[in-house]
Amino acid sequence: MIRIASLRTLLFCIALSVPPLASAAEQSTPSPQEAAPAQAPLTGDDIATKCGGKYQGEDQQSTFTVTLIDKDKNEKKHVYLRIWKDFKGKDNILNKMLLFTKFPPDAKGVAFMRWAYVPQMDKNADQWVYLPELRKIRRISIRDPGDSFLGSDLTHADITPRSVDADSHRLLGIDQIGALQFYVVESIPKEANPLYSKRIEWFTKTPTWDTCAKVKVEYYDRKGNLLKKQFTKWQRVNGAWLWDTLIVKNVQTQHTSVFKNTDVKINTGISADIFTERTLRLGPNSIPGVTGD
Repeated sequence: MIRIASLRTLLFCIALSVPPLASAAEQSTPSPQEAAPAQAPLTGDDIATKCGGKYQGEDQQSTFTVTLIDKDKNEKKHVYLRIWKDFKGKDNILNKMLLFTKFPPDAKGVAFMRWAYVPQMDKNADQWVYLPELRKIRRISIRDPGDSFLGSDLTHADITPRSVDADSHRLLGIDQIGALQFYVVESIPKEANPLYSKRIEWFTKTPTWDTCAKVKVEYYDRKGNLLKKQFTKWQRVNGAWLWDTLIVKNVQTQHTSVFKNTDVKINTGISADIFTERTLRLGPNSIPGVTGD
C-alpha cells in the first residue's frame, strides 16, 4: 500500500529530489544569462516563465503507473506503456500520446490515444480508446475540460499546457522549509468562467533558472475554497524533464491519485506516423523499437 507522508514533509522531500544539472559543464559558474537576476526585483510572471516550462525531450517512452486511493485507503492500480511525442505546434498539434494497458490483466489490450492542440486553438484534445473485447475504437469526446483524466484527481485541463499569459501571476513571497526556499506564486485565470478561481504554486529557489522547478500546486475551486494539492518529484533523463512521481490529493473528497514514470527512454526517434487508430488495434509490438512485454 502506498503511504502518503505529511504534506509539508512531502514538499521538503520532493524539493531535495529536484535533479542536479546534467553535466559538469552545466555545473560550472552560471553566466549572467543563466543566473537568476540579483538586482532587478522578480515578478510572478518572471518565475512562471522561467521555471514553469521545461524541455521534455523530442519523444518519451516509459512505464506509467496510476494508483487511485479512496478516502478508506482502498487502492486501484493501472499500469500502461506510455509513448509521447512533441509535435512542436505543427498543424496546430502540441503533442500526441499513446497508452497501452499492461495491468490489470483483464484490461490488457485496451489502448488509448490523445492528440493535444496548441493553446491558441482553444480546442479540447481529441481522444480515442480501443476496446479489444468489442474490437472497436471509440472516439472520446471531452465536453468539459474539468472531466477526470483516467479516473484520477487530475482533469484534462490539468494535463494540458497552459500559456503563461492566460493568468495573472503575483509573487506572494518566499517560503522556507529547513534549508530550502521556494518562490510562492499566485496565478489567477483571465478567462470569464475558469475551472479554478486561482492556483498557488511553489517553485524551488535555486542558483540558476535551469534547476528551478514547480514542485507544488494548490488548486482553489470556483468558490475560492481549497480543492486539491499536487506535489511533483521530477527526474531528468538526457537533459529532458518529466515526472518521476506526481501526487494529487483532493482535500474535499480525501481521494488521492499517484502517478509514476519508470523505465524512461528519451529521444529514441519515435515516428510521428505511429499515432493512429491502426496502432491502437495492433498494439505496441507494431511500433519499431518498442515492445509491450
